[in-house]
Amino acid sequence: MAARRKARKRALEVLFEADQRRLAPLDVLRDKIQRADPPVGEYAVTLVEGVVAQQARIDEVLSTYSMGWTLDRMPAVDRALLRLGVWEILHAPDVPDHVAVSEAVEIAQELSTDESPKFVNGLLARIAELKETLSA
Repeated sequence: MAARRKARKRALEVLFEADQRRLAPLDVLRDKIQRADPPVGEYAVTLVEGVVAQQARIDEVLSTYSMGWTLDRMPAVDRALLRLGVWEILHAPDVPDHVAVSEAVEIAQELSTDESPKFVNGLLARIAELKETLSA
């Protein structure tokens, strides 16, 4: 598995755990870094810190474009994965949009519901299309 894919999955794990346990993601991240089992890579840290720093805007974007779905109604894995994908699309210029979308879709296929890959793909692709109007 590529290093970035591992980092995305590790960041997803941190965000998902924080959400489920109602903890601050940076506290969960700090704990995982200290335990280092498995190790937390630099890009995973960047992803979690980026999502936390931009979460209000990311959630606003997701809420605006997820037709008929509130954030609370989304499966927790999808919610965390979408936050990561939106952060990469809007704030990681070294990651091509199509890579951010396809990585999120592949992780959704592996870790979420049967409907999740299509939902994740559609929502992230739409956000990528509108990227220029959303970046601020």
